[in-house]
Amino acid sequence: MKPDITSRTEIKQLVDQFYQKVREDDLIGPIFNERIKPEAWPPHLEKMYSFWSMVLLGEMGYRGHPFAKHAPLPIDHQHFSRWLELFEETVNEHFEGKIADLAVLRSKSIGGVFESKLEHLRSTGHFPLIDS
Repeated sequence: MKPDITSRTEIKQLVDQFYQKVREDDLIGPIFNERIKPEAWPPHLEKMYSFWSMVLLGEMGYRGHPFAKHAPLPIDHQHFSRWLELFEETVNEHFEGKIADLAVLRSKSIGGVFESKLEHLRSTGHFPLIDS
């Protein structure tokens, strides 16, 4: 039996394993690697630890506006689908349980919101009223 995600230790494991896959992926890896240089990965990962700790464990500490950072990227449905596929694959490889299931559910929700907001931005030229 695999452990559930119950602490920042598991969050770090999830994030580290996931972004290792992302960096090596043929579709989304080049987008990340072009924008996040090797020396910038540690701060990015720290931000992701805080983000997922907030989303899954209710820990406060994340500050940011993730949609604004992602809006200018050359991404579309295929990129979101691959991101979600890699995230769910990583969760399922290492964890199982209530919070692991929540991680997959929340990732799909976040991806859907981002994709919808990106479509709105590109079709209207205006940022959605609600930023996340």
